[in-house]
Amino acid sequence: MTNDKPGRHLYSRIFSRRRLVLLTSVAGICAIVALGGPLGYTHMSSWITSAKAADAHARQQPGGFADLVARVKPAVISVRVQMDETANAADLSSNEQDQSSLAPGSPLERFFHQYRFHEAPGSGTEPHQVIIGAGSGFFISPDGYAVTNNHVVDHAKSVQVTTDDGATYKAKVIGTDPKTDIALIKVDGPSSFAHVNFEDSAPRIGDWVVAVGNPFGLGGTVTAGIVSAEGRDIGSGPYDNYIQIDAPINKGNSGGPAFDMNGNVIGVNTAIYSPSGGSVGIGFDVPAQTAKKVVAELKDKGAVTRGWLGVEVQPVTSGIADSLGMKKAEGAMVDGPQKGSPAAKAGVKSGDVVTGLDGIPVKDSRDLARKVAELSPGSSVKLDVLRNGQSKTLTVTLGEFPNQKHTSAGDRDHGLPHLGLSLAPADEVTGSGGKGVVVTDVDPEGSAAEHGLQSGDVILDVGGKAVGNPSDVRKTVSEAKSQGKHDVLLRVKAADTMKFVALPIG
Repeated sequence: MTNDKPGRHLYSRIFSRRRLVLLTSVAGICAIVALGGPLGYTHMSSWITSAKAADAHARQQPGGFADLVARVKPAVISVRVQMDETANAADLSSNEQDQSSLAPGSPLERFFHQYRFHEAPGSGTEPHQVIIGAGSGFFISPDGYAVTNNHVVDHAKSVQVTTDDGATYKAKVIGTDPKTDIALIKVDGPSSFAHVNFEDSAPRIGDWVVAVGNPFGLGGTVTAGIVSAEGRDIGSGPYDNYIQIDAPINKGNSGGPAFDMNGNVIGVNTAIYSPSGGSVGIGFDVPAQTAKKVVAELKDKGAVTRGWLGVEVQPVTSGIADSLGMKKAEGAMVDGPQKGSPAAKAGVKSGDVVTGLDGIPVKDSRDLARKVAELSPGSSVKLDVLRNGQSKTLTVTLGEFPNQKHTSAGDRDHGLPHLGLSLAPADEVTGSGGKGVVVTDVDPEGSAAEHGLQSGDVILDVGGKAVGNPSDVRKTVSEAKSQGKHDVLLRVKAADTMKFVALPIG
């Protein structure tokens, strides 16, 4: 005797002929209908609503980036820069050793010569060589204005760009801002370039991001990932506020754009963290909001002016907060206002804790520096400070941040032509710690550049003596030369490291 029922064979055929997802739907509907009456209708209605919601959610997820890439990729360019630099013998011998390991005429050798960026004229033994660098950029207007990194075009003799369709054009540098590593260039060509826009709002952590650039000089390349973090400080400058992304970016991607799903630029690819030199999924972008403001000033004036408060500050630690009776370790503690600065004129005193600017809370000392720098010189701001346990509000008229680019060629080295350095007292450069002398510019053909000194380094001692302004450096160097010395020893703070540099002065 068998207990087969007519419907059993039907379901067997459905199982054998239909996908599981179809069978699930059929079985679900049958189960709902079997309930009968209003209850069955309610369950069926609920199921349909859930199915529609799931379908809508699926439609919201990107099924791929091809449509987005097709829209934005034509606006991305490769930037090729030629510059003159002086290389020491060790650098040249190192380059020759690297090249000797490549088989003559091999594709790798051609790749090395084209993209390793060292092309010495003649036999390759001359100390003076032409350096070729490759980076990325993107058009922001149809008439040829494009954005890239300052470090891509810094000291450029000539700039050439290649568009997505392979066309090549000459370009000129309109202006650069080393503090944010942003540069604006103008491409000579038709007034019909494909271009993209900056996004007005900041991305959220976890949002999709698509990076386009010119890694290793290969040409337009696209990678995708997510926004990993925001507000990153990597020690590259006083206004670090990077977006961190995990979309793979490599050497040559510098200056390229990172897009959101609407095709707007959320950041400018600027740096990576990598022990190996290649991408490990930790990239840093200048936020679109920062880049947009900087680019507007570069286009208008060729330079960026920033507000200046004139204080030496430090973070508020938990110990400082506890000793001052503060509930949270927030704000910027004033070590001292600089003489004659806007802060000093407004009555800011040593020991004050700046807790707000125009009613907006100040998180720490770097946050204060960024907020002030975003304001225009001459702006009147309300500074909230905590002094001896009492809250006060001071009105400050900001000055203009000392801009070393305003110095003339005749005084750029402050009387130290053999060093090839432009210097400024550290207490005049926000974020430099207030002690020593800041290197504001380095002559690429000077001995300082050859021995590794870079803009932003802080010279603390010269010849064992502490220095606080360029005249101190000049005096100590003169004394060393009068004593017959050929080198002077500098103690230099570079980022978070300390080093000694023996600099020739003969």
